[in-house]
Amino acid sequence: MVTVLIAHKNVSKIKGILLVSSFFSCMLAKARLSRALLLGIALVSSSPAILALETGDKAPALSLPGQSGTVDLANYKGKVVYLDFWASWCVPCKSSFPWMNQMQEKYRDAGLQVIAVNLDAEMADASKFLSSNPASFTIAFDAKGQSAQRFQVKGMPTSLLIDRNGNLVLTHMGFNQGAREKLEASISTALKAQP
Repeated sequence: MVTVLIAHKNVSKIKGILLVSSFFSCMLAKARLSRALLLGIALVSSSPAILALETGDKAPALSLPGQSGTVDLANYKGKVVYLDFWASWCVPCKSSFPWMNQMQEKYRDAGLQVIAVNLDAEMADASKFLSSNPASFTIAFDAKGQSAQRFQVKGMPTSLLIDRNGNLVLTHMGFNQGAREKLEASISTALKAQP
């Protein structure tokens, strides 16, 4: 299951953006419609033409409050970063957290840093989620969703793999059992690549 906003690309990158009904149905189920609408509107209406991030592009800047101070993506240059955008109402996020804990532990010494950005409007929602889904990786908070705009998050969860030079290697939306092997293979390949 994944909550989705779909972007249609043409030669000039983006022709239009469609809001998919699963985005609303997940929100209705969790009584978070107003937050979903605000996030969806913020993602869609930030500019008339949004340029799509593509493999090889430099990752946008990210500097957010975290559990242990400011989380600044620039401080992780030289590391491979698995950047995950999540929210407390996201059902697949509950499955992705144990997996991200495993990846952080397994590849920490090889240079992997997992950073998960919470997009909940209320810190209490994020705290409740984290109390039952603990993270052994870095957590950042973006209640206004501005980083989601810069990274063009179209569904929850959305993960981006960033190489040691700060370039985008992979974008992945959703999380399920089948995605684990592909994502881990991408992490392993990025860690072996020369900077």
